[in-house]
Amino acid sequence: MHILLTGATGYIGQRLLPLLIEAGHHVTCLVRDARRFEFPERLRANITVAEGDLLRPDSLADLPLDIEAAYYLVHSMSGHDKDFFRLEQLSALHFGRYLSRTSCRQVIYLSGIANDRALSVHLRSRKAVEKVLSKVQTAQLTVLRASIIIGSGSASFEIIRDLVEKLPVMVTPRWLNSRCQPIGIRDVMFYLMQVLNNPACLGRSFDIGGPDVLTYRQMLLGLAHARGLKRYIVTVPVLTPRLSSWWLYLVTSTTFSLAQSLVESLRNDTVADPARSIDAVVPHACMSYDAAVRLAFQRIEQNEVVSSWSDALSSGVMEKQFMDHIQMPQFGLFRDRQTLSFTRPPQQVLQNVWSIGGERGWYKVDWLWRIRGLLDKLAGGVGLRRGRRSPTDLRAGDPLDFWRVLVADRANGRLLLYAEMKLPGEAWLQFRILPNDDGTHTLEQLAAFRPHGLAGRLYWYAMVPFHSVIFKGMIENIVHYGGARPRQEALLSQSGA
Repeated sequence: MHILLTGATGYIGQRLLPLLIEAGHHVTCLVRDARRFEFPERLRANITVAEGDLLRPDSLADLPLDIEAAYYLVHSMSGHDKDFFRLEQLSALHFGRYLSRTSCRQVIYLSGIANDRALSVHLRSRKAVEKVLSKVQTAQLTVLRASIIIGSGSASFEIIRDLVEKLPVMVTPRWLNSRCQPIGIRDVMFYLMQVLNNPACLGRSFDIGGPDVLTYRQMLLGLAHARGLKRYIVTVPVLTPRLSSWWLYLVTSTTFSLAQSLVESLRNDTVADPARSIDAVVPHACMSYDAAVRLAFQRIEQNEVVSSWSDALSSGVMEKQFMDHIQMPQFGLFRDRQTLSFTRPPQQVLQNVWSIGGERGWYKVDWLWRIRGLLDKLAGGVGLRRGRRSPTDLRAGDPLDFWRVLVADRANGRLLLYAEMKLPGEAWLQFRILPNDDGTHTLEQLAAFRPHGLAGRLYWYAMVPFHSVIFKGMIENIVHYGGARPRQEALLSQSGA
């Protein structure tokens, strides 16, 4: 079949795409910026990349009309402004109008379990999107409603993991006693594939969930047990939604808007309704919560995390067309440039560059980086806790602590990062490995900052004393990490406006 996949760069979309290709389908991926979209070479023959923004109907004019099915995986858990509800429906409305011009017969939408009466704004939004999509006359809607999704890189799993691994004692709101029905990401993928082109699923909505109905408290203690940790949870009634959101934001890797959304949704039970069960149509034994948790950690330990919630741009502060920053401005920049020649195999140094951040750290005075991350969190930024998707692999669009990867060109030895921390300006950090005439190589490390007004200039000059320690030490340790230090290697340093 010819399938249109929206949300192809998101957590679910990145995992669904290879499954669709392996099943023999041709997939058109709708993305805002094709420059950000990367996929394995083996899939290339069966993928078409199309640019479009669902909030701009004119951008959908050139999308293909011969599609047979479509996945609608568009939803922003991080949206929390007053227009969020309206914009979500508007996106679905524009998508529906586009579908009405195509040969599409089925739309598949991954929604949330919404069986309570007083729903959070995000669950209400998902139900509203269902209603909009159901009005498309030319295609029948299939809705899969899920509760908490457990898998390596999922927002829910990573937040639960953060809380359990960092806090021996947790002071939590009373909503931790709300019930949910967690489901493993592998089972979600199974259902998304099985309902495709399934006549029994057309025009129907299903609740999907694992075999366990748990409180959020039980989920935290269950993950602690899987990790061999002893944890204590104290529930108090005085934590307001806003205080709870700040607490979750400061302790975990989540953004504040996502924390707000999750705390608000905690007030709802998200348990599957037996009347909406999918079992009669698609029989399947879902894995238990414990099994899903253990599988997620197995994937993490084996460096097989396919996608992460923080891959989405909404996990940071960048604008949608973030690849426009791929070239540094030529003027109006402050720069700190360090170069170091080396005789080691360049691939060893390149691997050190590709492993920067996350668990490896930043190669010099990591405690200063952690302080900077904490200050960023307190200022409403992303902080350092997002980490990285993989300890050794990088691709364009990946989050990297409080940076975003713009270029990860391993073949040409270039890594370019753009800062997502709170700054009075814009910042880039670039690493390049350059060949020398004598057969050796040079690592170039360039930190660049474009200030916004006087505050930006004062910020740069205040940081110069720290830069002289951090950046010089960084390049030395990147070059020498994992190998013996030769007695003499040429070091050139240049810093200034």
